Amino acid sequence: MADALTFSISSTEFTEDYTPSPDSRITTNFANLARGENRQENLRNALTMINRRFNSLAHWDNPDGERYELELEILSANVHFDGAQGAQDFPLLEVLNTSILDRQTGTRSAGIVGNNFSSYVRDYDFSVVLPNAADATGKPSLPEDFGDLHGRLFEHFLNSAAYRKRFEQLPVICISVSTSKTYRRNGNSHPVLGLEYEQDDYSLTDAYFAKMGLRVCYFMPVGSVAPLAFYFRGDLLNDYTDLQLASIISTMETFQKIYRPEIYNANSPAPAVYQPSLSAQDFSRTRIDYDREERTRLGASQGKYTEEHFITPNRELLDAWAAGYAVPAA
Repeated sequence: MADALTFSISSTEFTEDYTPSPDSRITTNFANLARGENRQENLRNALTMINRRFNSLAHWDNPDGERYELELEILSANVHFDGAQGAQDFPLLEVLNTSILDRQTGTRSAGIVGNNFSSYVRDYDFSVVLPNAADATGKPSLPEDFGDLHGRLFEHFLNSAAYRKRFEQLPVICISVSTSKTYRRNGNSHPVLGLEYEQDDYSLTDAYFAKMGLRVCYFMPVGSVAPLAFYFRGDLLNDYTDLQLASIISTMETFQKIYRPEIYNANSPAPAVYQPSLSAQDFSRTRIDYDREERTRLGASQGKYTEEHFITPNRELLDAWAAGYAVPAA
């Protein structure tokens, strides 16, 4: 039954000339930058920020801070299946892949796949399922199976021939910490990831990623002002090189400075006990256009699109597939 769903991966270079494809999720971070009158300037400025940050992190044997350049590509995964209307496919998720160009030697090395994570089914879960969930008394309630289908689809994708043929390492995803939680430094530090934070209780997003087989840790990288949440399998500190870790930090911290400047472009670093807030006033804005409210609206519309075009017409197939899918150990 697992073979009822297969995958294919396509890629698009993320450069200052990037234009989102018609199938790309328009709420994806990089797609938002590539819209509007200032699209090329937005993209150029974001890429400049990424490369400067990467060189500041990879400072060894790099006295001028110009040795490295990050090359980014957007990976789009489609799921293929035989549905009620015959052979079908659906744009399941998008992630970023980084490659590291060493200008001094002319060599390229693998960065990290994952970074950003964008998913239509996650839009459906958070924008359709969650708002409509209630217990017997009518009070809001989190369904017990919330995120199960999405988690199994992600597991199946990582174990697919399409993924394994292209990547030797597992993905790492990096996003903002939750504004509903308090984070505390635990005394651990890493030369690139920086100061480690921890919290006593998972956020809803942490729990959702756990159903994808991903663990979480929180680090405030060297030179940063707030911790980031890293979702991964295996051993984050030992499975990836310092250059690879620098690639995900520089990429995703740049996006967060644009999208959540109140947290990641604050004018002072997070203290030892820290609760992030989007109502903070002591921060600087980047010169890159972004409409956060529009992204929220579009997320809801894309969740509805997923319900109408993927979940509802194929519910019997998806339920049977999920029920018979054995989730591998993380």
